[in-house]
Amino acid sequence: MLPANLLLSSLFLASSVAALSPLLDPWHARPHVPYVDEPDDSVSVFHVSTNEQISSYKETYYFDQLIDHSNPKLGTFKQRYWHSYEFYEPGGTIVLMTPGEVSADGFTGYLTNSTINGMIMQATNGAGIVLEHRFFGKSSPYPDLSVKSLRVHTIQQSIDDLEYFAKNVKLPMPGGDKVTPDKAPWIMIGGSYPGALVSYAMHNKPGLFWAGYSSSGVVQAIGHFWGYFEPIRQSMPKNCSADVEAVIGYVDKVLDSGNATAIHDMKAIFGLEGIAHDDDFGAAMKLPFNYWQEGSIESESVGFYQFCDALEVDKGKSAPASGWGLDHALKAWGAFWKDGFYNAACGNSTAEACFGTHDPTSSSWNNTELSDGRSWNWLLCNQFGFWMIGASEGHPTLVSRHLTAQYNERGCQYDFPGAFKGPKTLSILNALAVNNAYGGWNVTTDRLIFANGQRDPWREATVAADGASFPKNDLQPHLLSDGFHCSDMLASEGKSKAVKEVQDKAVEYMTKWYADWKKAKA
Repeated sequence: MLPANLLLSSLFLASSVAALSPLLDPWHARPHVPYVDEPDDSVSVFHVSTNEQISSYKETYYFDQLIDHSNPKLGTFKQRYWHSYEFYEPGGTIVLMTPGEVSADGFTGYLTNSTINGMIMQATNGAGIVLEHRFFGKSSPYPDLSVKSLRVHTIQQSIDDLEYFAKNVKLPMPGGDKVTPDKAPWIMIGGSYPGALVSYAMHNKPGLFWAGYSSSGVVQAIGHFWGYFEPIRQSMPKNCSADVEAVIGYVDKVLDSGNATAIHDMKAIFGLEGIAHDDDFGAAMKLPFNYWQEGSIESESVGFYQFCDALEVDKGKSAPASGWGLDHALKAWGAFWKDGFYNAACGNSTAEACFGTHDPTSSSWNNTELSDGRSWNWLLCNQFGFWMIGASEGHPTLVSRHLTAQYNERGCQYDFPGAFKGPKTLSILNALAVNNAYGGWNVTTDRLIFANGQRDPWREATVAADGASFPKNDLQPHLLSDGFHCSDMLASEGKSKAVKEVQDKAVEYMTKWYADWKKAKA
């Protein structure tokens, strides 16, 4: 885990590389649900048919959630949620979403029809709920994130939260105490990790949700996740990928040589000669690729393309598909770091203070204060893995092969002392256990939609992964677009014909399944 001065919510570069999009968490680019513009709280909300004024989208409600579903005697904690019944008619759906591994503040836009949630609510006379995930935002069972507190932070506890909420909540709307899953059709929607939770919950709790929509759902836990960079490599400009691969090949060759002078001089090209350990250097070189995940149909991956422009545009002329070659790319990448990237990332800190991760006594480790980043890292260390590392030998790689799973697993040891016995080298086995428990790529669940974008860097953990044998049928459709991560969740991304087709098809499926539910109840 990087020191606190790198844990920035947004990272913007100065001078020639200005106005880049957020770099996300420097340790791991989290697979998060996309933000959407918040509704204007000064505008009143009225029911679509009765014209009755209803509560603001931003009004916060609290639910008494069990701390530990395997031991209810431990009591409850306050779990936050937001709710709207703007489109609801008696007998309509209840559409539930959790933003997952981030605070739910700022996600009330998912109660409106500017999202796939609202489109489905509008088509199925539904009410909407945004439920904050345990241990994120202000919905924490305990006041700290010590190892002891985090013992109840698991995928299964999160699934059990969804069930307990659905069966016990009294929604603040007319008839809100009579819409439990046995009386109303509940639909769960999620993107990214919450998209995986949709699949996991429907697999683990058959009958709880009538239907589900999983956007970019990272259903297949993968310990050593070098595949994160494959969609980027396949979709980025060819000249940029050619030069990046050439630079990384050179970097690894120098690191492999063990020649201290040559290694120092190579790191100095980027202004990173102060980084003592090769895996820390490899992790620093990876950071520009975090921009890709922020891409959208409207803006592409603005920050990432500015990185590529720094390498491929020389005196107003773009490189051919083969790139400029190693010499030019190496100097250009070095200039990119020195001309603003380093300063934005580290400020006045030394490179070792900024990127070093080998000192277990550093104050950046084991800070048990409430933090979304620490909560997510716990799930990675214990269950998912998702270590973003260099590709296997013999396969093209965009990042150094000196960035290894051991780099990440050492972080687990330092961040959560006493949680693991011996070296933390079980990420592959942990991921296998998740896939065995919740189905992974092989899930077979009725009325579950999977939606994916070809340019999503998390694609290789979804059912759209290259080579994944995913069972498809009309009750478990797979909808594919040219989008990025969770593009199909936002109405604004419907500017892409392919994304719009996914959204329209999803609403069509949900409308039919809602009609099926009404027929079955009749």
